[in-house]
Amino acid sequence: RTAPSRGLKRRPSGRNRGAPRRVRTAETAQRIKRNRRLKANNRERNRMHNLNAALDALRDVLPTFPEDAKLTKIETLRFAHNYIWALTETLRLA
Repeated sequence: RTAPSRGLKRRPSGRNRGAPRRVRTAETAQRIKRNRRLKANNRERNRMHNLNAALDALRDVLPTFPEDAKLTKIETLRFAHNYIWALTETLRLA
């Protein structure tokens, strides 16, 4: 650590400034681990919901035949890529 400049005292960092540090028991450590895992699972679940919603929105704007056919995720991405390429070529040739 570097010395404070101009006589200013350095403040402790972190949330528990000046508070004594608690010792984690095995039970507390397990509870923290479980809580972190639950939060990570929720983040992943939300990420997948957002991804699926985006793919559904993409499917809605892509012309598909028959209309009721639902494309898989990879089919949707490949179709969108090819559709954009075809539209670009149409504009380039026009």
